[in-house]
Amino acid sequence: MSFSAKSVASLGCRAPRCWWWWRQQPSCAAAGPAWSYFGGSRPRPILDMSYSRHFLDFQGSSIPSSMKKLVVTKLSQNFREAVTLRQDSPVPLPGDGDLLVRNRFVGINASDINYSAGRYDPSVKPPFDIGFEGVGDVVALGLSASADYTVGQAVAYVKAGSFAEYTVVPAKQAVPLPSVKPEFLTLMVSGATAYISLKELGELSEGKKVLVTAAAGGTGQFAVQLAKKAKCHVIGTCSSDEKGGFLKSIGCDRTINYKTENVESVLRKDYTEGVDVVYESVGGKMFDLALNSLATKGRLIVIGFIAGYQNPTGLQPVKAEFLPAKLLKKSASIRGFFLNHYLSEYKMAMKDLLKMYETGDLVCEVDFGDMSPEGKFTGLESVFRAVDYMYMGKNIGKIVVELPHSVNSKL
Repeated sequence: MSFSAKSVASLGCRAPRCWWWWRQQPSCAAAGPAWSYFGGSRPRPILDMSYSRHFLDFQGSSIPSSMKKLVVTKLSQNFREAVTLRQDSPVPLPGDGDLLVRNRFVGINASDINYSAGRYDPSVKPPFDIGFEGVGDVVALGLSASADYTVGQAVAYVKAGSFAEYTVVPAKQAVPLPSVKPEFLTLMVSGATAYISLKELGELSEGKKVLVTAAAGGTGQFAVQLAKKAKCHVIGTCSSDEKGGFLKSIGCDRTINYKTENVESVLRKDYTEGVDVVYESVGGKMFDLALNSLATKGRLIVIGFIAGYQNPTGLQPVKAEFLPAKLLKKSASIRGFFLNHYLSEYKMAMKDLLKMYETGDLVCEVDFGDMSPEGKFTGLESVFRAVDYMYMGKNIGKIVVELPHSVNSKL
C-alpha cells in the first residue's frame, strides 16, 4: 500500500477522530516526497499518548492511563482464590486493526471457573486476564480499524480479558450494535452456544421432544426458545417455581422443578418413549438421568457440566460403565459442543439471533442480581458475588455485571 501526498493529507485530517498521529521529523531543505517530512520512505502510524495526558473519548471525558481489571494470579477452582482485582493496571493501547472498548456490561459464564482453574489451556500460567464477553463503546481505535468503526460506536465482543474497565478488541472480532444494551450481551456466548449446537447437532424437527437441563439459565433460556421455534415439545428442568413460571412464559411445554419433583419419575411417566434430544449442561446425576431418558436414535448434547466445575477434579462421576450398551440398545449418540470449535458458524448465528431479538421474536432475559443479598451487580468488585450467585443456582437468565462510567470523570 502506498501513500500519495493527497492521501497523507487526508489521513491527517482524520487523525483527531481516530486518535492516530503521524510522527513528524524536522523537514529537509530540499524538496522530496510527501512522506519524507514524516521521517522515512513511508509514513508510520503510531498512537501518540503525548497528545495531552490522556486520550479523549467521543464525549469529551478523559481515558485514564490506568484502570481496574481482574487477573488470574493463582490456578484454582475457587474463583475468589484464583482471581485478584488490580486497581492500577495500564489502559491498553489499540493497534492498527484494534478497537479500545470502554466496557459497560460484562457477562458471567459458568466456564469462568474452568478458565481460572487452568482447565482450558494448562500451558497458560498466571497472571492472565479473565472474562469472556463484553458490551461497550469504542473510545479509541487504530487507523485500519477506522475503515469500519468510529469512536462512539456500540460493540459487543467475545475475547479473554473482558473483566476490565477497558479492553482492546481486534476489529474483526467485534460485533457492531445499534446501542449499548445488556440484552445483546446474552447472545454472544450463551445464545450462540444454544443456536449453533442445536442447529449442528440437534437435528430438530416438528414434534420432537427436547429436554433442556438448567433451562432457566443463561444458555438454557435460548435452547428452550429455539427448540420451540423448531416446533418441538420442550421440557425444562429448574430449581424453583419462579423459574418455572419464567420458562412457561417463553414457551416451555413442561417444567420440572427438581426441588419438588422427581425428574426421573416424571420423564418415565409422561414420556414413556423417551426424549429425542437433550441439551445438557449440569453433569453428574443429571447426565445419567438424561442418558437413560433418551429415545431410540436420541441425541444427548453436552455443552457443560457445571455441577463439577467447582470440584478439584472438575468432574463428578457418572455411571458410564454401561455406556456402550446403552447407546447400542437405542442407536443413541452423545455429542460434545465447545463454541470455539464452531467459530465458522458464529457470524451467521449472531446475525440470526440479533434479528430475532430486534423483531421481538426472542426473549433475552438479563439477571443483574437485584434480588441477591447485597443487591445489583455493579462494578468489577461485584464479579465475585455474581459468580457465587450463579453457582448457587439463583439466576433467571444471563447474569450480567454493569460497569458504570461517569462521562465527566476519569473513570
